[in-house]
Amino acid sequence: PLPRLVKMLRLSVALGFVAATAEAFSPAALPHATRRAAATAPQMQLWQDGKVQGKGVTAIPYAGRPATPAFDGTWVGDAGFDPLVISGSLDMKWLREAELKHCRVAMLAAAGAMAQDVFQFPGASTVYNKADKLTKLHDKAVEKGSMGQILVFITLFEIFGTAAVIQMQQGSGRIPGDFGFDPLGFSKGKDKARMELAEIKNGRLAMLGFSGMIHHYFITGKGPIELITGQ
Repeated sequence: PLPRLVKMLRLSVALGFVAATAEAFSPAALPHATRRAAATAPQMQLWQDGKVQGKGVTAIPYAGRPATPAFDGTWVGDAGFDPLVISGSLDMKWLREAELKHCRVAMLAAAGAMAQDVFQFPGASTVYNKADKLTKLHDKAVEKGSMGQILVFITLFEIFGTAAVIQMQQGSGRIPGDFGFDPLGFSKGKDKARMELAEIKNGRLAMLGFSGMIHHYFITGKGPIELITGQ
């Protein structure tokens, strides 16, 4: 029955938040963590925190680490996870660029999905119904023409982003995901390593989280906060 399914979905979301909170404060995520993880433990150290971070870390116990040059332990967020061995076929810089891009988009999407359950921008209610959310709101934005404006700005971002990636692939020395945008100076302090790891881990969580949010909406027609609170 639908009520029982909704209860199960709410429970899964709540457990996901608890797990994410526990992960954020785990010893592996703290700046002072220096102990190497066990060979079969799905944990990771900080980037260049005494030792290269990923060597010996295996996400899937007993499966072993992928035997590709990408898993040399020098990449941020290396957990030894690549069951399809994609890193053996594609350039690792390109793969990391793609992962960071999807991480950042997913974090914005997850934040937006939750924000629309909490408030509306002034004047938005005159154009859109408050009940219109996620995919339904997207369809209304296409109908009203506002999605075209967003498409123009995204196209501009993509043009500059593509140029940066091409230069990186040609040996410019650019680090994947680096667009020189850091107005708050997070990458300039002593916590740079922790911030790099936090971005990857939060981005991966956001990709999973938003996938859950959008599927909950397909089933219940409610946003994430609305689904949890039942209001």
